[in-house]
Amino acid sequence: MKFGTKAIHAGQEPDPSTGAIMTPIYQTSTYWQKSPGDNKGFEYSRGTNPTRKALESCLAALENAKFGLAFSSGMGATDAVMKLLAPGDEVIAGNDLYGGSYRIFTKIFSNYGIKFHFIDMSDPNHVKNYVNDQTKLIWIETPTNPTMQIVDIAAVAVIAKANDILLAVDNTFASPYLQNPIDLGADIVMHSVTKYLGGHSDVVMGALMLNDEDLYKRLWFIYNACGATPGPMDSFLVLRGLKTLHLRMRAHCENGRKVAEFLKNHPKVEKIYWPGFTDHPNHDIAKKQMRDFGGMISITLKGADLQETYRIASSFNVFSLAESLGGVESLINHPVSMTHGSIPKAERDKVGVTDNLLRLSVGVEDIEDLLDDLKQALS
Repeated sequence: MKFGTKAIHAGQEPDPSTGAIMTPIYQTSTYWQKSPGDNKGFEYSRGTNPTRKALESCLAALENAKFGLAFSSGMGATDAVMKLLAPGDEVIAGNDLYGGSYRIFTKIFSNYGIKFHFIDMSDPNHVKNYVNDQTKLIWIETPTNPTMQIVDIAAVAVIAKANDILLAVDNTFASPYLQNPIDLGADIVMHSVTKYLGGHSDVVMGALMLNDEDLYKRLWFIYNACGATPGPMDSFLVLRGLKTLHLRMRAHCENGRKVAEFLKNHPKVEKIYWPGFTDHPNHDIAKKQMRDFGGMISITLKGADLQETYRIASSFNVFSLAESLGGVESLINHPVSMTHGSIPKAERDKVGVTDNLLRLSVGVEDIEDLLDDLKQALS
């Protein structure tokens, strides 16, 4: 089954009681049992709900995985993965990653005796230098947030498997339409479903997809016991959003390319981060493991101090100044004061997340309107 067909049909059957094509919203907390234990797989909706189950099956299919778990947020999904670890364990993670991931690693789980190494993963051989007997997890973002660094998933997977280390990949920026980390050797794929998978900025959700049944059972226990599971209405909204994922991603990629080409030689732009350019670091890897290059772009503004950066960020008419990404509408974000504010300045500066950096999530509006908006805001 091809991707677009899976996005519309995977995990979903006509409702057996009515024939409804759309999966019903099973707005219930509990389920009738004919006798104790005779529950048709449903007992209490924290653990399982028919609407959420259909969504999880669809999500798994889109990542070419056997199992899917939906969480009430992307951070809820990340939290569950971290709870696989024990005091004394070590994690290797990229040095450019979402601020919320950095925050939960350093402010929550480091307090429980888990050690994190934040490193440049652009060269997989660099990862080997941090592997030891305590290393239990490698956490990758690719493309990274916000400087679009590209990590060779397959090469890191070889290192992980040789050392019996779990490999988790945050695939939020790419979406399963552009990249499938499990096919490249990852054990776990994480998504902030809030972004491209939901696609309409109207739901907050996270997800994990994986193939190993024993690992799935461990994560399902955490998922059920800790309770960071989404409700049926949110599950329905994401199922609805997924039906146009392939169409939206084509438009995001097409608009993203045109915006990137416009900005590349703009006199107000000092540097542009977009993996589709041949001079972008590890462009060849991106070309190999991604089907296209997406709608996420970051730029640094030439000669702009913080005040001038704020002025430009607030000058758009079509792009909205807001956190998040991946919706049909175009957004502009100032990472230093918004999504990455929890990362210390010294760490941000190391990877180029500077005061004059702006991150664009290019939506699916008419491209001429987007380019006109960029022209006036950067004038």
